[in-house]
Amino acid sequence: MNHIPIPLSRHQAPRVREQHSMPLRTGLATLGGAVAAWDRRVRFRRDLEQTSKNDPHLIADIGLTEPQVEIESAKRFWQA
Repeated sequence: MNHIPIPLSRHQAPRVREQHSMPLRTGLATLGGAVAAWDRRVRFRRDLEQTSKNDPHLIADIGLTEPQVEIESAKRFWQA
C-alpha cells in the first residue's frame, strides 16, 4: 500500500514557528538578564576599586577592608 500525502489546510498544519518562539524569547530574556548582571558587576567593581584609591575612608565606612576590596575587584565579570 502506497502512502499518498494529503495537503493540509492552513488550520491543520503544525505550528512549528509558534512552538519555538516562546522558548527563544525566554532564552533571549535570560541572556539579556545575564548580560545586564555582568555589566552591573563590572561597573560596581570598577567603582569600588576607584573609590578605594580616591577615598579609602569611604570603604572603611561601609565595613570593608582593603584586602576585601582587592579580592572583589579582581573577580571576573561572570563571578558572583
